[in-house]
Amino acid sequence: MGGKVAQVTDSTFDTMVLHNDKPALVDFWAVWCGPCKIIAPHVEALAEEFDGKATVTKLDVDSNRNTAIKYGIQSIPTLLFFKGGKLVDRVVGVADKKVLKEKLAALL
Repeated sequence: MGGKVAQVTDSTFDTMVLHNDKPALVDFWAVWCGPCKIIAPHVEALAEEFDGKATVTKLDVDSNRNTAIKYGIQSIPTLLFFKGGKLVDRVVGVADKKVLKEKLAALL
């Protein structure tokens, strides 16, 4: 995982995502998930590109079930986009980096 992508957990989600003054992208993933491995480089690249402008995080659904349940995560990868502490967009499955970048840029 890239250095700019922060790991978020059930206990740090509110602070790192909901109470953040920057837009946030959360990648809900698991170690065993093949499609999650496909999208990981896109998430890492976005973390580099939006460094200082947006927060890009990953949440392991196996270790952090409460947050995954709270947001109705039924398949992974699921990427949630937050602004001002509110969920504003969602992408389920593997998506092109361009699509993810456009969605994140729209929140700035």
